Amino acid sequence: MAEAVARVARKVNEVVENGDNHLDLSNCALNAFPTGLYVVMSNVAQDIHFITLANNELKSLTSKFFTSFTQLRELNLEGNNLRELPKDISTLMHLKSINLSRNKFQEFPEKLLNVNTLESINLEDNQIKDVPVEKLTSMPSLRCVNLKANALNKDNLQLSSPTIKFELLV
Repeated sequence: MAEAVARVARKVNEVVENGDNHLDLSNCALNAFPTGLYVVMSNVAQDIHFITLANNELKSLTSKFFTSFTQLRELNLEGNNLRELPKDISTLMHLKSINLSRNKFQEFPEKLLNVNTLESINLEDNQIKDVPVEKLTSMPSLRCVNLKANALNKDNLQLSSPTIKFELLV
């Protein structure tokens, strides 16, 4: 545990000191985003465009996370224990890609439908049964939705609809 805390501190210090735009806290045994980092990173949060929190033990992210890192382009939350997203994800007006693969989603996170800039949504290997394909078609920038390895109800999934203008991987 002490090693994981030291790794987080080291990675955050590098970002703050170097002015990097990528924060990588993957494989740090985090069960929550450390609240102390909001203070430490307050001067650089607006410059962070890429955050990787993959392969941790996150069960949720707070609204503060999304309202602090408002300039995110890519968010990698792969391999956690997430079941839902807070409504404040819709404040990410620059987000192009979100990776939520290998989490615990049982329903498609419909809050993503309000992020008009999203080009790629990866929900591979969750427990999703139903997908709002009709609503996804109204997302103007969407290019790809990965739903492989889910328990999809394929009877309700209209894969060949001419209105689908994005790649739907099932």
